[in-house]
Order: sequence, then C-alpha cells, then structure tokens
Amino acid sequence: MIKVIFATGLLLTLLSAFSPAAAHFGMIIPSDSMVMPTDNRNIQLQLSFSHPFENIGMDLVQPKTFTVLANGKQRDLLAVLKAASVMGHRGWQAEYKVTRPGVFVFYMQPQPYWEPAEDCYIVHHTKTVITAFGDDEGWDRELGLKTEIVPLTKPFGLYAGNVFQGIVKMDGTPVPNTAVEVEYYNRDGKATAPTDYMVAQTIKADGNGVFTYAVPQEGWWGFAALNTADYKLKHNGKEKEVELGAVIWVKFHAWSQD
Repeated sequence: MIKVIFATGLLLTLLSAFSPAAAHFGMIIPSDSMVMPTDNRNIQLQLSFSHPFENIGMDLVQPKTFTVLANGKQRDLLAVLKAASVMGHRGWQAEYKVTRPGVFVFYMQPQPYWEPAEDCYIVHHTKTVITAFGDDEGWDRELGLKTEIVPLTKPFGLYAGNVFQGIVKMDGTPVPNTAVEVEYYNRDGKATAPTDYMVAQTIKADGNGVFTYAVPQEGWWGFAALNTADYKLKHNGKEKEVELGAVIWVKFHAWSQD
C-alpha cells in the first residue's frame, strides 16, 4: 500500500514538473478595433497582465507608460487610467474618444514583474491597433520600443482563418529565431483545450525575425515574442535576468454570408 501511495505521489510530481508552463501576456483589449461612423466613438480599453486562455489574472501595478500614437502624434494617457478588476485581479481601464479618422496605436510598458517560478523579471511591451472612419494608413508604423512586433499583416479587418505575420525587433533590429507564444483571449470561458499543450502555442520566427500564424477562431489573439534583455535587475540584492516580451493583440472576425 505504501509503495502504491509513493508511486502515485511520484507520478503526480512528475506530471506537475513536466506540465507546460502557463504563458503570461501583457494585455490591452479595446471595446472596438474598427470604429465606423455609426459606432460608439468612446473606446473602452482594458489593461491587464494575465493568462488569457485560462482567464487567470495577476496583479498589474500602475504601468510605467501608457500612450496612444494617432495621426503621427504621441499622447500620454497615463493620467486617464483608472484601477479596475480584471480576471479577479488588479488591472486598469481607460476611455478614449475617437474624434477623427486615423489609425491609433495604444501602447503599455508595465513595471517589471517578478516571477519566482522562472527566477526572473518579466516586462511585456504591449500594444494594439485600432482604426477609425475608413482611414487605414500607418498600421505598420514602428513605435521605436526596446522590443516590438511590427505587423506585416494589417492588424484589423481580419477574418478567422486569415494568416497573421509580424516581424520581431529589438532596438529596431530584426531578431531571428525568436520564440513567439500565441494565445486566445477566452473571455467567456467557452473555449476548451484538448490538452495543456494547446492552451498557448509556440512558433518561431525565421532567420529574418518574421513569424506566421493562421488563426482558427474569431476573437482577440495575443502574440508575444520573447527574448532575454541585455540588462539585469536586482531582486533581494542579486542580479536577475529580464524576459522582454514584444506583445501585440489582434481581433479576428467570423466569416458571414448573411
């Protein structure tokens, strides 16, 4: 009996040790990705640091940076952030009024997040792109971030099943062979994964830093390109590595012939 209990305990320990790690994602989810003339012009934005497929949140302290790039001008939105509960944890929300045609790139740089399970800090440079009133120029504009996914596919007006491509950059230079985690925002909790391996999928950029993914389901999808920073941060007096994530959130729509 003791042997059976021991063997069962050992098996559970091994299964736990070899379970795929849950993916972290910085998140900016707007209430609309394409604002049409008859739509509500007040866009609600939800900011969080979460496991989007599993609907498990983590506390996000007030971001270091929150901005929007619109019509070639960058505007600081940090002052309009309000604390909110997202997936049962501390997140943030903001309202942005669209008053003219354009492409709007929202960007968040969080404070470094200490992840004891990985013995490192995590910083996800996160952005999303929306468009308004028929303008679609400038959707591939770079923000000049420490690390960034520059879309090669227009990041709005996409159908489920479309291919999305982006190029991973660090300090403005493409990063070859970068691992890119892809995850669905399972907001209503209806989606299920056959195994834990399919909660987050991982692809690799090619030698030019370009990655490609065909989205199977409508909704919001996150792409997180992960690299190790060229600097370290101290935790309890010891220098620790920093995981830099370049994250972009993209909305895909259902195909309809109605």
